[in-house]
Amino acid sequence: MKEIYRVIRIDEQDFGCEGRPDDAQPMVDVTLRAKDGTEQIFQEKDILLYQREIEEGDAVFVEEGHLQKAWVIPEFSE
Repeated sequence: MKEIYRVIRIDEQDFGCEGRPDDAQPMVDVTLRAKDGTEQIFQEKDILLYQREIEEGDAVFVEEGHLQKAWVIPEFSE
């Protein structure tokens, strides 16, 4: 089973005063939180987040080096 993370934050990468190189794809830094509370920053192509409709607060997993949206079934409480 793949580890599921929560997207805590999405930030555009900062290229300073030089700006992004013309041939570079826009990238973002995605802060992920694991179930145990540890956090990590994952670099991803901005266009993939839009195509996969990944936003802050979503559950995701990593597959083949890229983020995928996880469709989590909420637990039912009695």
